[in-house]
Amino acid sequence: LSRSFNRMTERLQSQTETLLAANRQLDDRRAFIETVLESVSAAIVNVDRDGTIRLANGTADRLLSKGEGTIVGRKLVDVAPFVKDLPADGRSHAILQVGDGTEPQTLAIKISDGEGGQVVTFEDITQQLSDQRRAAWSDVARRIAHEIKNPLTPIQLSVERLEHKLADKLSAPDAEVLKRATQT
Repeated sequence: LSRSFNRMTERLQSQTETLLAANRQLDDRRAFIETVLESVSAAIVNVDRDGTIRLANGTADRLLSKGEGTIVGRKLVDVAPFVKDLPADGRSHAILQVGDGTEPQTLAIKISDGEGGQVVTFEDITQQLSDQRRAAWSDVARRIAHEIKNPLTPIQLSVERLEHKLADKLSAPDAEVLKRATQT
């Protein structure tokens, strides 16, 4: 009986150590995942089947709370009404302009179904789109400048040649008119 009892306590001790190690590993993984979620620039929200937000990273709180504290425990359609039609449309991702005023935000939204709910990510791509527009306009301006500059170079060379050939052959008033005209 004492040997059986000792074996049982040894097994319990071994299982307890295994469980404690597994719990430490889970805690480490949880801390790692929380650190990663807080460091990404995208807003990430976990929503249950009823549409209630269970988890949200800091970026999601800043983007969606509008200064009203945390969004955890609130309905997603209340904090982000612009997403209510996305799942109904069968779309898992979309790009939407949100807000009014002079500079609305452009958000890339992705909805991923998971066990027990959904993960919704909101990526603010406003600056990226602005940079792309600026680069496109810069390219247009560069091409227009090239198209204008191309015919001007032969014209300039021809005018310089005319001035060089005729300057010595014209009298003072005509030479002055030629000089003004070629400079113009």
